[in-house]
Amino acid sequence: MVRVRWHGHACFEIIDGDSNLIIDPHDGSSIGLRKPSSKSRFVLLTHEHFDHNAYPIVLESGGRVESMKTGDFELGPFRVRGVSTFHDKEGGRRRGRNVVYRITTPSGVTIFHAGDLGHVLDQDQVAKLKPIDVALLPVGGTFTIDHEEAFRVFEDLEGRIFIPMHYWITGVNLPLNTIDNTIKYASSKGYRVVEVNSSYLDIDPGELEKYRRTLVVLKKYG
Repeated sequence: MVRVRWHGHACFEIIDGDSNLIIDPHDGSSIGLRKPSSKSRFVLLTHEHFDHNAYPIVLESGGRVESMKTGDFELGPFRVRGVSTFHDKEGGRRRGRNVVYRITTPSGVTIFHAGDLGHVLDQDQVAKLKPIDVALLPVGGTFTIDHEEAFRVFEDLEGRIFIPMHYWITGVNLPLNTIDNTIKYASSKGYRVVEVNSSYLDIDPGELEKYRRTLVVLKKYG
């Protein structure tokens, strides 16, 4: 079983057996949320903005951090591919670079984390990343792609499960959109919408097929 746990904003923890990996940790107070409660020996950063790079909060002593690393590499039992993108639609001139990650867990589940992706992916980027089982995509707009662009990325990557992130929830002090338009759009396009009253989704690698074109909204974080 693979657990995908949301710690709010863009911070996710991927747990497979006894191993875990944390992506884009925030420090909590800077954005109005509780800080992540987990620790890991492995941390990935998609870019170096304050709400994504608070690795001292989550890194275990002697652990390893990889920031904006491209190409193929391993973090313990996790296999990772980093692909360079931008935080905006102007080739990084406004907000800089952003590295998206395709993570393969020890059980073989592929998870895509978009960080603060600011544009839809081009054909070369898509070819390096697809297909994926789970996509963690920003939908709050303002600093990133919006919900409609996120669905385009999801479909280009031939994803199964779409878990939205980087949107406004109670406490967040950033000018982001709520999840409402994402849910409405998904329903209008024939997606199965599942709202989970939890901070995590457990995925059985043998039952991924049942999640095809599924939007999973995690109603809690932490």
